[in-house]
Amino acid sequence: MNGLTNSFLSHLACGFDATPTPLTLLFELFVFSGVAAAFLILPKVKDKIGQRFLIMSVGVLIFEVFTAPMWHNHKLGWWAYVYRDVSWVLTIGWAAMILSVVLLVDHFLPRWKEWHRFALYLAILTVLVSILEIVVVNIGIRGYAPEVLDSVIGIFVWNVPIIEVIYYTPVFTTLVISFYKYWSFAIDDQLLIPTKRRKWLRSFVIALVGILLFEVMIEPMARNQNLPDWSYIFHDISLLMTGTWILVIWLAMNIVNKLFIHYSIPQRFLIALLVTGAIALPLESWFIINGYRVYGESAIANFTGFTTPFTHVPVEVAFAIPCYMALVITFIRYWETAIDNKL
Repeated sequence: MNGLTNSFLSHLACGFDATPTPLTLLFELFVFSGVAAAFLILPKVKDKIGQRFLIMSVGVLIFEVFTAPMWHNHKLGWWAYVYRDVSWVLTIGWAAMILSVVLLVDHFLPRWKEWHRFALYLAILTVLVSILEIVVVNIGIRGYAPEVLDSVIGIFVWNVPIIEVIYYTPVFTTLVISFYKYWSFAIDDQLLIPTKRRKWLRSFVIALVGILLFEVMIEPMARNQNLPDWSYIFHDISLLMTGTWILVIWLAMNIVNKLFIHYSIPQRFLIALLVTGAIALPLESWFIINGYRVYGESAIANFTGFTTPFTHVPVEVAFAIPCYMALVITFIRYWETAIDNKL
């Protein structure tokens, strides 16, 4: 019986060490207590907390699934995982913390401009996330893929590459908060002014900033190679490759928003996701087949070996594309909406 149980648990844990320790169990208790505290406190400052928490959790989970090859989350118990070593315990913990910071800052500083409050979110969360990252690394939960460790500058504070954490955290929280804020327009049924006249240059700059920051963060997951030397702007990030994604998303977003301006937020989001995904999947296939995109060993280790029909892209990559698009699209649309409505 013990052998069968161990085999079953090993299968559920996808081969990594999921056996909890007293410290990791204590950490999980801390997370559950924090989530419970958030549900006790936050309803006093904002309504529809269940919906808000769900949206924030979805944003965090999308990010975690997309970047799964970059980190390892171990020793949380077989019950704590939803996909390989992506843990729902960490997901709800990050979601509760980020949502708490956003709602409390909005509650106590309602007269501040949106971008002022957003900067404060990032400042507070960078400190909190850095502290928690140090904790989860040193109690054996968090580890980093070899590709990540090979790319870091090499300044470690309590076993954590602190420069990278200080960079990754604002990018991660910016994307997740933008995802939440975009959907909060629908939750609050907020009256927004539709803009018939598209400001194409502004939306291009927003897309450029969001995509470039994201590309730098996820750079260890895949290599862009065999491109002209002049096109590389940071490590193996190529102006040609990144520029292609910017043009695809930027053009698709503007065309969708122009043609479907009177559609609801969920409808416009779904259309934009379908259009960008339909363009991105064959493009990614072409990059892979021609040797321009090569995935790292940690990413390949997560592949099941199944590919999509016609494009022959690994199913994990095909699934990651809409995850990537969902975060980038909501980032662009949120900031466009905030600027247009002078929030």
